[in-house]
Amino acid sequence: MQVDIFDFDLPKELIASQPVFPRHTSRLLDLSQEDTIIDRHFCDLPDILQKGDVLVCNDTKVIPARLYGKKGEALVEVTLYHPESGLKWWAFVKNSKRLHSGDIIRFYNDKTTSEQSDFAAQVCLKDEQDGVLLEFKCQADDLPRYLEEFGFMPLPPYIKRDRPSSDSLWHKFNDKENYQTVYAIHSGAVAAPTAGLHFTDEVMARLKAKGVEQLFLTLHVGAGTFLPVKTADTKDHKMHAEYGIISPATAEAINAAKKEGRRVIAVGTTSLRLLESSADDQGLVHSFCGETDIFITPGYKFKTIDMLITNFHLPKSTLFMLVSAVAGLDRMRQAYAHAIAQKYRFYSYGDSSIIKCVNKI
Repeated sequence: MQVDIFDFDLPKELIASQPVFPRHTSRLLDLSQEDTIIDRHFCDLPDILQKGDVLVCNDTKVIPARLYGKKGEALVEVTLYHPESGLKWWAFVKNSKRLHSGDIIRFYNDKTTSEQSDFAAQVCLKDEQDGVLLEFKCQADDLPRYLEEFGFMPLPPYIKRDRPSSDSLWHKFNDKENYQTVYAIHSGAVAAPTAGLHFTDEVMARLKAKGVEQLFLTLHVGAGTFLPVKTADTKDHKMHAEYGIISPATAEAINAAKKEGRRVIAVGTTSLRLLESSADDQGLVHSFCGETDIFITPGYKFKTIDMLITNFHLPKSTLFMLVSAVAGLDRMRQAYAHAIAQKYRFYSYGDSSIIKCVNKI
């Protein structure tokens, strides 16, 4: 399938650099009924859903996986995206051409220079596709503490923040709180499951009061979710694997809902991808513990969901391909044209949509 068919013109000013407050005041494009497009706000979600509906949310917690460092005098920006083993992580590195195997990168923040820092990593390997394999020079138990002290939230490249320095503006943005869902529990993601960023305790309470069941799975989202599709054909694009868990209890509850004819709504493409990875050909969801690199494009028949809640995605992205598989490319082109005309905010800190799945087994 040609990647160019997923292209569209997106004004750069519609890519949100900050969220709205409160979170649930973000806009919601209602595509829950075929052939209709309704402008709403996210706080209207309890009015759209029905008693007995099942929301499946991703409770992963984002770690501060973006690091700034120096190799000699060369500045490097490191975004961790996949743990290899122990203290070894694969990372995407800006200015990686200056790095060679065996080099030491020393990391800094707004309070500590690289010369003063005791937090460092060694370059183990460089790979043209996979980036750089780093090994941190600390005790394994100390790595989370170092990441909290030196790390920044791994925002997508479309959201600009200054490098840390004593006079930088980075501290004005509370990304460590904003780029995290209210129900985040299990640390390990290096990108947020952004569809969940719109939920507040108030909305969750209203959904519960209405009788909407809330279930959780865990997919540790990787920074590969931000990678552009550089191939001309989708079959040549490589998806990076991500680690996920669905408990037996969650799988059983989803299957019970489906058997009773209740609707299953995935909150985010991450939840959807893990559900589809765990389901058999009859649509039964099984417990899951492992990695998935599922890549969903139009023509795919969904086994598990009735609707999807998701943000607005970028042209030619794997995520726009996925939503086009859910509702059809023509439907999503029409919806996105409406969203652009109405100045909806796009991507991680942007607005939301709820989409009916029309391509099911």
